[in-house]
Amino acid sequence: MRVTVFEVDDGEQGRWNGYLERSRTATLYHRYEWRGLIRRVFGKHSLYLAARDADGRWAGVLPLVHMKSPLFGNFMVSMPYVNYGGAIADTPEVLQALVDAAQRKARELGCRHVEFRHDAPSELDLPVSTRKVTMLLTLPENEDALWSGFKPKLRAQIRRPEKAGAQFAIGGAELLREFYDVFAVNMRDLGTPVYTRRFFEAVLDTFSEARVGVVRMEGKPVASGLVLGYGRRLEIPWASSLRSHNKFSPNMMLYWRLLQWALSNGYDTFDFGRCTRDSGTYRFKRQWGAEEHPLFWYYWLRDGGALPELNADNPAFATLVALWRRLPVAVTRVMGPPIVKHLP
Repeated sequence: MRVTVFEVDDGEQGRWNGYLERSRTATLYHRYEWRGLIRRVFGKHSLYLAARDADGRWAGVLPLVHMKSPLFGNFMVSMPYVNYGGAIADTPEVLQALVDAAQRKARELGCRHVEFRHDAPSELDLPVSTRKVTMLLTLPENEDALWSGFKPKLRAQIRRPEKAGAQFAIGGAELLREFYDVFAVNMRDLGTPVYTRRFFEAVLDTFSEARVGVVRMEGKPVASGLVLGYGRRLEIPWASSLRSHNKFSPNMMLYWRLLQWALSNGYDTFDFGRCTRDSGTYRFKRQWGAEEHPLFWYYWLRDGGALPELNADNPAFATLVALWRRLPVAVTRVMGPPIVKHLP
């Protein structure tokens, strides 16, 4: 089958998203709107590739973002800042053509590697990492069925913050300040640079199914999360809680109320987001009944060698992580965004 791969510009946004609507494997992160969002917020150049079959029909797409900095190097990712968003295609031949085109472009740009963040296995003959998983919970028909499926210990943890007087709110941009206040503290505590608040403002402005959930105690935010809906799936890619309030388990109220909201709004799957298998975060998500689904991150490596590890789990960054945890939150909110925009 003859396949033609070509670069897409903003004038073809409608055709790009139209193809996604016909695809069974497309995700929210494949939407063309991410291209403009990442350009505006992070200043990153992107390369959006599409493929036509012999009859001229669109048969696949591959969004790529070029990440380049003196500190972290020169590479491309599909898609950075989010959990997945690699190539999608109607056939293995189209998939291979898209990946081959990405490799050629990477060589032209001097990239050391390309990271394809797939959420399912493919026939690509490339090194792959499955260390990361996403945790999916198939939602029952109603809230009572969901609640009855929880173990007594989990139900007690959910009730604890309510007994302590915690309150929950869900909305849009009006809750963003409270979300970000909690998120910035949590990221500092984890030793990770924080995204700029403009990123989340742009997400809420761009995607109609984005919502913010906040748990308050004594009028102050202590847990928060941002959820994104696409089709019948609701995902929580960003969630945080304050360690100072761990004894009240406000994060348990946050997740329970968001699960309730998902049910009442017609979603049938709740995506707890990405984590490392067997980590503390993994166990937290597993207790809700979520099942692991491996993420398949494929790599083209220009010079071969080990797979890149540009994340806080890399032992090479241990000293920097420890130092970051000791900085005042106000400092990390200023220093973090210029650093994290170069991290995928």
